[in-house]
Amino acid sequence: MDLNVSKENIAAAKDKMAKAITFLDEDLKTYRAGKPNPAIFQQVMVDYYGSQTPVPNVASITTPDAKTMLIQPWEKSMIPVIEKAILAANIGYTPQNNGENIRINIPPLTEERRKELVKQVRAAGETAKQSIRNARRDVVDAHKKFQKDGLPEDVCKDAEAQIQKETDLFNKKIDDIVAAKEKEIMTV
Repeated sequence: MDLNVSKENIAAAKDKMAKAITFLDEDLKTYRAGKPNPAIFQQVMVDYYGSQTPVPNVASITTPDAKTMLIQPWEKSMIPVIEKAILAANIGYTPQNNGENIRINIPPLTEERRKELVKQVRAAGETAKQSIRNARRDVVDAHKKFQKDGLPEDVCKDAEAQIQKETDLFNKKIDDIVAAKEKEIMTV
């Protein structure tokens, strides 16, 4: 058993941890924080020539002011399709179609809704931390197996210490991301 296998395992775990952070970042972009955020439409799918496509791929989404989003489809025939998809997605918006584009007025968040969103953000953060812990556990388990197969104990202990350090760093990043999103949501 050589040291390269140990380094490869740690690198693979760091990659999984980085993916957990990236996923959390992308997920939190869809949380409405009281101001217009076009990223929320990334999960709203429309039927575009037979394939399910996110709204941003068939229309331009702009925020002309702090309480409005404007969706301008590249094809006028997509206006009713996008409108129906937004209503079906149940994201809390009521689209207004004027024949040229779709206007969405952003209602202010209630205190209760803000607290609910903060709970969802914390849950998403905890899910990301769980992914990080799983990656750490996989490396530790693999190194215990390697130790049985002849890898020196000190190498295994060093690897465990290194992966724990990485786990702590990634958990800190998650805490920072969650705290920033909480602050954004609770800011009126």
